[in-house]
Amino acid sequence: MAFYAESWLTELLVALSLVVVALYIWFSHSYKYWQKKRAPYLEPQFPFGNIYKSFVGKQSMPLDMAEAYRQLKGNRFGGIYFFKRPTLVVVDPDLIRSLLVKDFWTFHDRAAPVNQKEPLSQHLLVLRGNKWRRLRVKLTPTFTSGKMKIMFQTMADCGREMVKALEEPATRGEVIEMRELSARYTTDVVASVAFGIQVDSQRDPENEFRQWGRRIFSQGPLNTLNTLISSINPKLLTLLRIQSNISVISEYFRGMVRETVKYREENNITRNDFMQLMIQLKNEGSVDSRKDGEHKETEADAWKLSIDEVAAQAFVFFAAGFETSSTAMSFALHELAHHPDIQARLQDEIDSVLKQHEGQVTYDSISSMPYLDKVVAETLRKYPPVPILNRVCNAEYKIPDSDVVLDEGTSIMIPVYGLHHDPEFYPDPERFDPERFSEEQKSQRHSYVYLPFGEGPRNCIGMRFGLLQTKVGLTNILSNYRVEPCEKTVRHLSFEPRSGILKSKSGIQLRLRKRNKV
Repeated sequence: MAFYAESWLTELLVALSLVVVALYIWFSHSYKYWQKKRAPYLEPQFPFGNIYKSFVGKQSMPLDMAEAYRQLKGNRFGGIYFFKRPTLVVVDPDLIRSLLVKDFWTFHDRAAPVNQKEPLSQHLLVLRGNKWRRLRVKLTPTFTSGKMKIMFQTMADCGREMVKALEEPATRGEVIEMRELSARYTTDVVASVAFGIQVDSQRDPENEFRQWGRRIFSQGPLNTLNTLISSINPKLLTLLRIQSNISVISEYFRGMVRETVKYREENNITRNDFMQLMIQLKNEGSVDSRKDGEHKETEADAWKLSIDEVAAQAFVFFAAGFETSSTAMSFALHELAHHPDIQARLQDEIDSVLKQHEGQVTYDSISSMPYLDKVVAETLRKYPPVPILNRVCNAEYKIPDSDVVLDEGTSIMIPVYGLHHDPEFYPDPERFDPERFSEEQKSQRHSYVYLPFGEGPRNCIGMRFGLLQTKVGLTNILSNYRVEPCEKTVRHLSFEPRSGILKSKSGIQLRLRKRNKV
């Protein structure tokens, strides 16, 4: 019996060894890709390629890419590997501009796979080609400055509620987790604007909607498996029929949108929010009113959003809107707590401007705060919420002024975090200095070394909304309270290793105190 057991174990070890050898040969063949292209590249490590540290959780992916950026510096671009998948890292700002703008139609798609069978995946963030283009045209008018003014009152109301909810903790000088505080505020704003519902996360932090928001960005085993398989070959996700996190929560959000739309239409209810604009796109195909005889309807105008397409846009508006703005707010408060001189200067500006507007946080008052704009810009420079831009080459492409020809399907990475922390462009990059964004200093820098919202035709469509929401939140907090470090505060933050959004691993704990304004 022992003989058979030993024989079985030997055969298993031999089989496993053969599998490992086969994988090594398979990967090693792929690892010659950039060498054959005669492109500069970083040596990969089997089987991780160049992402070992981030995959095992030693550091975040943005820092992995920033490290690759530093090693490739001196070259205009260079090759790395996500497991066995060749990826081009773009270093030169002029080449970045070419890929994002001049040659955009060769790089208009993101690398994220689209599950055609999942309705909630049919949103602007991941759609490709003509589907993306016609949807972008439809949605662009919903994010104009005029539409932001219409939605502003919702932000202002949520900001005031946040101030009220913080009054007692601030009076006691309590320690507040700023990332959670900011996420509750932005959840309230986006839930109201995107879904037309009042959730009041400030008073009820465990409400159902806030829990679903956490779940969207949870880094569970399923998400980790998705990341691993997608890094090797995105098509394997479809072949293996592995569900994404979106599929798990799809039914909830789609049901909510169907109920909201049905209720508004049956009761003839209209609101000044994003959902109302989506309903217009569903029923009329456009958010712009047109005078009779002045506009000839095109095929694009005639196309109307289905209820599932409305749900998909509302979902991604919520997911992208609450998380990116809340992280920006919390990082800004972290830096202001450690730079009381900058905090005091910003509060002086806020007090002065609000005094001119009868103490009210209005669209015009927010637009009249240049130092606030600098503080937010420097926060997004040091802590870009989306620290890596990715694209896919959708046709053979010869890199300008080189002999390297990219194959169709090649992945492209633009290391935003690396660019934002390059001392060539931002001397002493770890120092928080809002004056980097004075008109004089901005004019001296290449315009493509600051990319918190991307650039070109596929830049962040919700940039105005995100900036406005962040500024309203900060203005409401800083006009009433001051933030200070405490014994729980971590000065030098580390980041969640497997999060697609730049997030503090330890949270951001700060003490909140009421201001004694003269």
